[in-house]
Amino acid sequence: MRQTPHAPVRAVIYLRISQDREMDGLAIDRQRADCERIAKDRGWEVLHEYVDQSKSATDKTKVRPAYDEMVRDYEAGSFDAIVCYDLDRLTRQPRQLEDWIDAAEDRGLKLITANGEADLNTDGGRLYARVKAAVARGEVERKSARQSAAHVQRASQGRPPKGVRPFGYAIDGSVVPAEAEVVAQLFKLFAVQDGPSLAALAAGLSGKEAKHIPKSLHHVQRFTRTLAEERNERRAVEGLEPRPVPEDGPWSSSTVLGILRNPRYAGWSVYTDRRDRTKNKRRSWYAQVMRDENGDRIKGQWEPIVEEATWLAVQERLDMPERVTNRAGSTSRKHLGSGLFLCGICGKPVKAHGARYRCAGHVMRVRSSVDDWVLRIVRARLARPDLKDALPSRDEPRLRAIQAQIAAHEGKIKRAQHDYDEEIIESYDLKRVRERENAKIVVLEAERTALTATTDLGGVLNAESPVAAFDDADLAIQRRVVDFFCTVELLPAPRGRRTFDPETVRVTPKGNDARASS
Repeated sequence: MRQTPHAPVRAVIYLRISQDREMDGLAIDRQRADCERIAKDRGWEVLHEYVDQSKSATDKTKVRPAYDEMVRDYEAGSFDAIVCYDLDRLTRQPRQLEDWIDAAEDRGLKLITANGEADLNTDGGRLYARVKAAVARGEVERKSARQSAAHVQRASQGRPPKGVRPFGYAIDGSVVPAEAEVVAQLFKLFAVQDGPSLAALAAGLSGKEAKHIPKSLHHVQRFTRTLAEERNERRAVEGLEPRPVPEDGPWSSSTVLGILRNPRYAGWSVYTDRRDRTKNKRRSWYAQVMRDENGDRIKGQWEPIVEEATWLAVQERLDMPERVTNRAGSTSRKHLGSGLFLCGICGKPVKAHGARYRCAGHVMRVRSSVDDWVLRIVRARLARPDLKDALPSRDEPRLRAIQAQIAAHEGKIKRAQHDYDEEIIESYDLKRVRERENAKIVVLEAERTALTATTDLGGVLNAESPVAAFDDADLAIQRRVVDFFCTVELLPAPRGRRTFDPETVRVTPKGNDARASS
């Protein structure tokens, strides 16, 4: 918009700093003083001030609220000139700069910096702006490449990543015992296929109580508050004023998911490429595990909190198709027999339907009556003196055989890699060998997981009073105990009979109990 000779130039000031660690506004104040002086010297009327504090202009995906507001206001014709401290305070993106240059050429926008060299109303100023933006962008890319190379090097050496520490570990990679205990408990609970949901685990950490929430979890202060308190402790040592600490609050399911997805807890070195713009939010954890030149996982120089088998079992459950398609993200059950008890007609699992268990067209039974009868049988079994005979045992010979087979397949991959390096085989041959052997390894690791992941019955079988421990256990543990001891089949209730008939609930012993009764 062209101005008449007597109309004052309507100007705005844009202020930005990439990272204000102190958040005291002093850096912004210094920029403001210079910008206001420029506007005053030119006789411009400053209408508004836009401030983006601790906002980077390097990453084009980052949102700068004040900048975006300024763009909208200019398009609406609200001002005619922009004053900023330096060109890179306005933008580090050549594409964004070209938009402002177009605005200067087409609509007469005035853009002045404190050094006076980025006047877009002159060809020299536009040339300087373009060159400076290109140089700044190149330096950003070189810096990013150097940082990425350093991070890759650390990960290749198995050293802890820099940055914010994860829950359970200190910055140097050492274990934080109290937090590590919570992490191990989360993995243990979620590793079982019918275990508690992410929401139930988050509720347990938040101190909530309900039948579906594991009783073995207790309230833990939200991690963001812990990090803020630790930051203030460091500031106190440096003689700096403390910064605000967020209130404690409930844990979120996404935070629990982030813990369960992190390969570091299994002792594997990780590297996440921040430049990877994949839009798949459920990106496989394999993309984060660092591997050597032979494709083997690199061990981290820190103590694992969970066993590899447990970590893999958790990933298997997280990747279940029913979780991907379930908006609630929960695969846990809310009732004792839902998905566990079977239809006595077709053999399929029954589902909860209101106050009943139902198999469409076959069975409709009152849930409370069935549950009471099954619980009565399980309690009787737990009270028997031969309970210890029911404890499971691992197949150690098979475990050793599986480990040997995995090593053999990994050896074939290494030999193929060696042959490729020596130019004996082509790249497609190496790829074919890797795909074939890795597919076999995946199958073997799944079997190893099934053998090494012991049945988690919440300590019920080893308790001083197994019956009391069973009654005090959460629903997930009770379901596992029921499934461990017996198979429950529901038959149709006799017509016209309102009282519960135990003969219509067939309870068949499993394992050692089945052999003893045969």
